[in-house]
Amino acid sequence: MNMKNVIIILIIALLPFSCTAQTDPKNDKDKSEIKPSKNEDGEWDLTVIDTQFDCFLNAIAKPINQYSESYLKNRNTILVTEWNSYYSSGRYRNIIESSINYDPKENYGLKFEYKLYQVFAYVNWKYGLRMSGLSGSDTTRY
Repeated sequence: MNMKNVIIILIIALLPFSCTAQTDPKNDKDKSEIKPSKNEDGEWDLTVIDTQFDCFLNAIAKPINQYSESYLKNRNTILVTEWNSYYSSGRYRNIIESSINYDPKENYGLKFEYKLYQVFAYVNWKYGLRMSGLSGSDTTRY
């Protein structure tokens, strides 16, 4: 991936490791939020900090040409809402460590929508977290 094209750093600490136990509940101001932004070319992109994500994207995920942008936007709207609900409630705390600021009215483009959708598919694949917004062919069955 060319670093010049990277605009967002999507920090989803998917590894359930922690150096210390959390003893105090997080304040609202301490909540982590992922906010999309544009690069100098005006394109949206996203980087996932997880060593296995690129392998998943290249070897396991369905190719981008099997999706339409409108399909992905509809799915991402549902998935982001579900993700943020889990984050707010503290469910899956060892997997979901930040909320996602996603505006369904924004035109992010096919590449961004695809990569965001694959983040949800990846979390399902790696951790078995089932999300209702994933299509049946993108979920891992256990």
